[in-house]
Amino acid sequence: MTITHTLPKGFLYGFATASAQIEGGGEESEKESGRGDSIWDAFCDQQGKIRDGSHVKKTCNHLEMFKEDIALMRSVGANAYRFSLSWPRIVPLGGKDDPVNQKGIDFYNNVIDECLKNGLTPFITLYHWDLPLELFKRYGGWLDKDKIVEDYTNYAELCFRAFGDRVKHWLTFNEPWCTAVLGHGFGQFAPGHKSNTEPWIVGHSQIVAHATAAKLYINKYKSEQGGTIGITLNGDWTEPFDDSPENIEAAQRKMDFAVGWFADPIYLGHYPESMVKALGDRLPKFTESDLKLLKGSSEFYGCNTYTTNTIKATRTDDEFAGYTTMDFDRPDGSLIGPESQLGWLRDVPWGFRKLLVYLYQRYKMPIYMTESGWAIKDESSLTVEEASTLLKIYLDDQGRIQYYKGYLQALKEAVEIDGVDVRSYFGFLDNFEWASGLIPRFGSVYVDYETFERTPKDSARSLMKFFKQNVPN
Repeated sequence: MTITHTLPKGFLYGFATASAQIEGGGEESEKESGRGDSIWDAFCDQQGKIRDGSHVKKTCNHLEMFKEDIALMRSVGANAYRFSLSWPRIVPLGGKDDPVNQKGIDFYNNVIDECLKNGLTPFITLYHWDLPLELFKRYGGWLDKDKIVEDYTNYAELCFRAFGDRVKHWLTFNEPWCTAVLGHGFGQFAPGHKSNTEPWIVGHSQIVAHATAAKLYINKYKSEQGGTIGITLNGDWTEPFDDSPENIEAAQRKMDFAVGWFADPIYLGHYPESMVKALGDRLPKFTESDLKLLKGSSEFYGCNTYTTNTIKATRTDDEFAGYTTMDFDRPDGSLIGPESQLGWLRDVPWGFRKLLVYLYQRYKMPIYMTESGWAIKDESSLTVEEASTLLKIYLDDQGRIQYYKGYLQALKEAVEIDGVDVRSYFGFLDNFEWASGLIPRFGSVYVDYETFERTPKDSARSLMKFFKQNVPN
């Protein structure tokens, strides 16, 4: 029997995490590790900011359990591990002239070495939202472009030097839209600011910081270390509510504000015209030197996506959605996908395929899928004992299996039928879900947050089985 592998040789698949979501084992161990506070520490300290009162200092204790975690990933069949470095764990105060925490360097060296020992490709994110708190206190963090670009680039180069001999896949930023909008627009994420001017400044600073650090890597380290570098952007498919011209235009405008805000400057060299027209002087302008840095600064397209929205041209005050109306309904009254634990998340695999095709055709870059996942409704209310009664070895999470089944089939079709160059796909470990705390469970591995015990779910097995069958050995 001949097996036809749909996905390319070298395709990476496994688990994706962020330092702030999984590393903390408690206040004492974090203090002992030498990590400085991030803006998320300060945010968690404010009453009512985190839904269940949990804290980044105590999440999944990956700091002490990384060997077990990596072994578990390998045991279920993963070939890669995408994780982020904590800037304040490496440079506790964050600045270019501030001292480096050797314990932090040692920890990540150990994680990388453990990955390689277990046959996992380390895929590293330099910035996943945990800005050193001291930099925010000194000058407002991402609100001061010149200072933050200098400090971030210094931190990035420190990581290239320390880890680049073994790390060949780099991401400069994870979802800069969230830092800008949720952190500085709606105030739902750290640092908790509400503004209609700050998000555009913060987004601009991150774009320039990305380009500066990426070009530094490409020009100074790439030839010797042989790696590749890019950025990961969030963005869900926007489906016009119907085929009316105004709703089609609105869907594109929403895509401009969600994806084009960052992708167009990085890959096309300019902001989307719809944003320039809508925002006027609030949208910062790139200098000539900025534009030179941007060109060729991302060697692939990193994509985080979860769901799809239907879009209507009915005007709203939500400028971050391009003033459109977002929902999940169709003209016939039906909904485009089943509900999850979270109101913004629906299971819509056909939208995922459309997004992959759109991104590949528009930006003409290979795509690394770096995040996708599903939070089953009411899963968080089950104890591990209750969940274990459903299946003795692997925890039963059929809703997540169904989600992955649809999205992976859509990925196959995008590659096989549409010709999209996709090179990775990553799932999740249960972890600290930012402002939602420990309540939503996105993982294919269950975490008991009191004992830190890990238990694989059925979706981990089915997810890895798919890749074993579809990726050449």
